[in-house]
Amino acid sequence: MDVDELELLQEERDEVPVRYLPKVLNGGISGIVGVSCVFPMDLVKTRLQNQKGTATYSGIVDCFKKSWRAGAPGKLNQVKGMYQGASVNIFLITPEKAIKLVANDFFRHALMKDQAERLSTPRGMVAGAAAGFCQVVITTPMELLKIRMQQSPDKVKATRLIWNLLTKDGGVRALYRGLGPTMARDVSFSALYFPLFAYLDGLGPRKKDDSGDAVFWASFVSGLTAGASASFAVTPLDVVKTRIQSGGSNYNGICHAFYRIWMDEGVKALFKGAICRMMVMAPLFGIAQTVYYVGLAEKILGLEKGSRV
Repeated sequence: MDVDELELLQEERDEVPVRYLPKVLNGGISGIVGVSCVFPMDLVKTRLQNQKGTATYSGIVDCFKKSWRAGAPGKLNQVKGMYQGASVNIFLITPEKAIKLVANDFFRHALMKDQAERLSTPRGMVAGAAAGFCQVVITTPMELLKIRMQQSPDKVKATRLIWNLLTKDGGVRALYRGLGPTMARDVSFSALYFPLFAYLDGLGPRKKDDSGDAVFWASFVSGLTAGASASFAVTPLDVVKTRIQSGGSNYNGICHAFYRIWMDEGVKALFKGAICRMMVMAPLFGIAQTVYYVGLAEKILGLEKGSRV
């Protein structure tokens, strides 16, 4: 590509209007669909990560079976039991995913060098980390409420839990317990996920409509692979976050939690639920990135899909 073509590319990029409403809607749609599909496995992950000492569950299958049986009597109650805590996720996943995806798009565009076709890997990691940092304002209370509901034997309602936290457990600060490990996990995850996805997506075949976008299956597989890889890498931070937010352990911060888990339970404990987490995050982000890059919201709103960086 010569200088004239690069200048034309930059001019076209600058002329394309940035529409954030479709991005927000895409993030919300993909988040709700994704959570609805994988939430039972997320419940299993949380329960595996939170067990200490004598194991209640011997593995993923055993935990799933016992969680399913605990919802009896009746198939409907068993299904509802596997979605214990899902209401919080479904309600807050739209703003959470919207913040993450829109922020990543914004930072990638801001960090793009003039006359560059692709964002460099270091800049992509910075953009992803910044997006992860932005989302914790929603993610922290969402995760805390979800975990407390998933661990509750009496199936406490979200409204009652929020009221108890605000009135009896420290006010608004109680909703942000575990902010440190949540931020560390999400910033690390996003710093790994977004540039890895962009790289893998860039390797896939392009559509024949001159949009420059990858074909459907390429975006989906890229999302699966990047989601699984990044989620495994940050599993120790997720275990620490789950332990702190569950409220059942007296840890004095991230470092103390790491030390106590390592010394008391061994290094393997820091990777409890790793397979479950990969089984949750891979399809979740595969669905999210597919919806986001296919532009489902643009089709609904009757808008032309904008460019992406």
